[in-house]
Amino acid sequence: MLTVIGEALIDVVSRPDREPVRHPGGSPMNVALGLARLGHPVRFLGAWGNDDDGQLLAQHLGAEGIELPLPTHDSATSVAEAVIGENGAADYNFQMTWEFPVEQAELEAMVTESSALHVGSIATVVEPGAENVVKAVEAASGQILVTYDPNCRPQITTDVEAVRARAEHLASRADVVKASDEDLQWLYPTSTLQESARAWHRLGAKMVVVTRGELGPWAITESTGAEGVEVPARKTDVVDTVGAGDTFMAALISQFTDRGLDGAGAGERINALPATDVEAILRRSADAAAITVSRAGADLPRRDELDALEQPTD
Repeated sequence: MLTVIGEALIDVVSRPDREPVRHPGGSPMNVALGLARLGHPVRFLGAWGNDDDGQLLAQHLGAEGIELPLPTHDSATSVAEAVIGENGAADYNFQMTWEFPVEQAELEAMVTESSALHVGSIATVVEPGAENVVKAVEAASGQILVTYDPNCRPQITTDVEAVRARAEHLASRADVVKASDEDLQWLYPTSTLQESARAWHRLGAKMVVVTRGELGPWAITESTGAEGVEVPARKTDVVDTVGAGDTFMAALISQFTDRGLDGAGAGERINALPATDVEAILRRSADAAAITVSRAGADLPRRDELDALEQPTD
């Protein structure tokens, strides 16, 4: 069982010359969805209201067979307004409530019986729920595979120093960290992407991956050395970038699970990965993201779609 903790909310998406559309969203929720579509058993620990939007989220996740053990809360379900520009990039505005409806001990029990835990985004910095997420990571660290994606949202978490401190703390406890170029440029404006990633690697993360849009992903591990490795992004026609990073993250976790790099001792096994395996992991994750950006919204790929990209063509 893979466990994902984080926000699930309703995206209200506005595009040029179109009426706004409401649909389920949230970075960790998308990761859970992506893992389910890639064939993994997934438990999602999120919080939403007992309202129409909350029912939409539950139906969306339940349709993929994702386990939803937490009860709803009395507040309204969180909403993110996404405005898609002419270049396909999204700007967000959030109305969010983030608080767990269960005790910490129950949350940690569900986490530590899993083989992997993923956390990220707003859920790791917005209180009061963020404190619960951090404690869950601390309980899981060294026991199972722990992955983290800061997925920074300066529109809602404006205190860059506080977010930076939280990111560094979680990076020191996680086995795998994925960050976008925009994340690192906001957190460390005077450092290069590689310098920032190397710093997180020194803090304790066994693999740090930086996604760089059209340049493709770059990663550092013990086996790659300080220079790291990179692969090109797959060329595709971009409809929009909604869900691209979440797709990459889900594909990344999926491959660790497929390769037996989850559960106890995950960090040591990731350290032992040859650089060629790191490249292969990056390439498949980039391919998954390419599928998502080629269609509207966070429509993450299923395993057969991703496998088809690896088949030779005439």
